[in-house]
Amino acid sequence: MLKLMKYLKSFQIPIYFVLGLILLQSLAELYLPTLMSDIVDKGVVTGDTHYIWKIGGFMLLVAAGGMICSVTASFFSAKAASGFGKLLRSKVFSHVGAFSLHEFDQFGTASLITRTTNDITQIQQVLIMVLRMMVLAPMMCIGGIIMALSKDTKLTLVLAVAIPILIIVILIVQRKAIPLFKAMQLKLDKLNRVLRENLTGIRVIRSFNRVDHEKKRFDAANWDLTQTAIKVNKIMAVMMPMMMIILNLTSVAIIWFGSIRISNGHMEVGDMMAFIQYAMQIMFSFLMLAMMFVLIPRASVSAGRIVEVLETVADIQNPAQPIKPKAGYGQVEFQDVSFSYPGAEVAAISNISFKMNPGEVTAIIGGTGSGKSTLINLIPRFYDVASGKVLLDGIDVRDMTQESLRQKIGFVPQQAVLFTGTIAENIRYGKEEATEEEVRHAAEIAQASEFIATMPEGYDTMIAQGGTNVSGGQKQRLSIARALVRKPEIYVFDDSFSALDFKTDAKLRAALKEETGNATVLIVAQRVSTIMDADQIIVLDNGKIAGIGKHTQLMETSKVYREIVMSQLSEEEIA
Repeated sequence: MLKLMKYLKSFQIPIYFVLGLILLQSLAELYLPTLMSDIVDKGVVTGDTHYIWKIGGFMLLVAAGGMICSVTASFFSAKAASGFGKLLRSKVFSHVGAFSLHEFDQFGTASLITRTTNDITQIQQVLIMVLRMMVLAPMMCIGGIIMALSKDTKLTLVLAVAIPILIIVILIVQRKAIPLFKAMQLKLDKLNRVLRENLTGIRVIRSFNRVDHEKKRFDAANWDLTQTAIKVNKIMAVMMPMMMIILNLTSVAIIWFGSIRISNGHMEVGDMMAFIQYAMQIMFSFLMLAMMFVLIPRASVSAGRIVEVLETVADIQNPAQPIKPKAGYGQVEFQDVSFSYPGAEVAAISNISFKMNPGEVTAIIGGTGSGKSTLINLIPRFYDVASGKVLLDGIDVRDMTQESLRQKIGFVPQQAVLFTGTIAENIRYGKEEATEEEVRHAAEIAQASEFIATMPEGYDTMIAQGGTNVSGGQKQRLSIARALVRKPEIYVFDDSFSALDFKTDAKLRAALKEETGNATVLIVAQRVSTIMDADQIIVLDNGKIAGIGKHTQLMETSKVYREIVMSQLSEEEIA
């Protein structure tokens, strides 16, 4: 918990005000038994009604003041904890947003979601308890011991026996509970992952009739979490009965030995009543701590998981002295580039060298796993090269800020991703200030205007989460429109035409040729027909270049390209 505070420099809460209120509350509660003792010994015994009313009225004022302090402290504690949770969620979200794809692979999407939601909620809940109980309990305990000693020193020996027993019980329970709380968070990650896969892949699950299988997977993960939760709650359930037994036996012992001291004239009746109150306050302070130990172990695990995210430094960082790229150009060059995924034994791509010029279309083709998507992910610095250089207008992309680099690129990923919102908002994701005319023009070039016109509300039609209310081809066309509205210097299409029919594909490529005439265009494709007219075709095979040239040249010089063409086209089409 304390380690998290250093990440929140802007975290400002009325912490000292809350501590002051809790101090006043504890002083009021500690003073009340003494006033009650005075009423019994000096008012009830002597029959002084005026004294009883006087001290009784003062007791009411002290009790009312303590209540006001308690309510106010609770309000500000809740406000402080909520503010802490808000700032922490914002900090984690912005920090995760700077991660490279490597860090996302390291943590996993499900785990990051759990850490940002459930783990921070656990910390937020325990912070309220810390501000209230962890501050109040020590004050009540120390104050209660001092006041009990002032009433009768010898009778405090009863507390000297009871308190160590309480502490031992709390430590035993905590030692057994903490490992289980750690296991619970990991199993919650697993449950979240299974649920997320089930919801995002519902169409595949139903199409293969695997609903029962997925139910069993979910039930297994859910039961595993439930079993651990039951086990830890059983351990925690032992604590409260043990506390109450110790508390009640302590009360009996105080009354027993106190009555003996009263009969011997060493103690007043009011003092014994006050001593019992102080003993209860001391014991209840330990009960409050015991309640804290129900939440602290789990919150400490959650805090550790949050700190792990915040202390993870992204592999890809902006340079200390970035170079600003030239405006209005867009030449891309790979110089002997190699890249390996973390933990991989074989390089995904190796010794890649080629150049892409503005006004030209460069295409990349190759078999599955040949390294096509890996190669284009190096241009916007989703990953950094292991060796070699990726140059943009003669500048190494690692010498630019990520923002200035990606501002020059219109990227259309292999898996089209749409966001919840209208069609116009999804297209404007590429350029926030785009006018309505620019949005419509981008949609027309991307061959999306026809199906948008058939929708009930046109460009104001809402897109469901993940774009589930549009087809795969429609999603791809909207993704292309999103890149086009940006009017970047470099267009990167990662197999972005695979879901389109041949007619739409041809119309789209013809429209793109006019729209992107002065830009650098890179197309990754599986279909030969999509890239036959490219100015430069790069053939990849097992992460290496197996040929570079135009279609006719490659048909003569590249065996790999010729095999791909012959597997897709007839002899008449090839001729």
